[in-house]
Amino acid sequence: MTLRVGAEWLPSALLLLQVQGSLSLSGPHTVTGTVGSLSVQCRYEEEYRNYIKFWCEYPCSPLRKKIVQTTFSEREVRSGRVSIRDYPANLTFTVTLDSLTEEDEGTYKCGILSPFGHDPMFQVTVSVFPGPSSATSASCSWSSW
Repeated sequence: MTLRVGAEWLPSALLLLQVQGSLSLSGPHTVTGTVGSLSVQCRYEEEYRNYIKFWCEYPCSPLRKKIVQTTFSEREVRSGRVSIRDYPANLTFTVTLDSLTEEDEGTYKCGILSPFGHDPMFQVTVSVFPGPSSATSASCSWSSW
């Protein structure tokens, strides 16, 4: 009888393990830099190696245009002051914001365009502090896989 009572939690625990293990995209929760240039690196799982990667301003939705995204034929794409480069050998992509200003401060998302209808995304908060325009610094706090 005790076995039955103790086993009631098992399906919930297995579901929790499955959800925690399905994190397919990670990166820094916050990135802080001075006026100048700033880079953000996002990591993805092997299964997304050949998918399109993107950077968008929060809230991201199918109706909102992505700021920049990779293509199947090019590993690096630039859109204005923002570029994105995919490094499939390392399972990472890097977004670089050039000529960073205080107006760029806000919430963004690293994302992967998925043909399955649910784009994995990871939220990044960008903070910008005044400083010399030639300065480039950033500090990141990474999430765990």
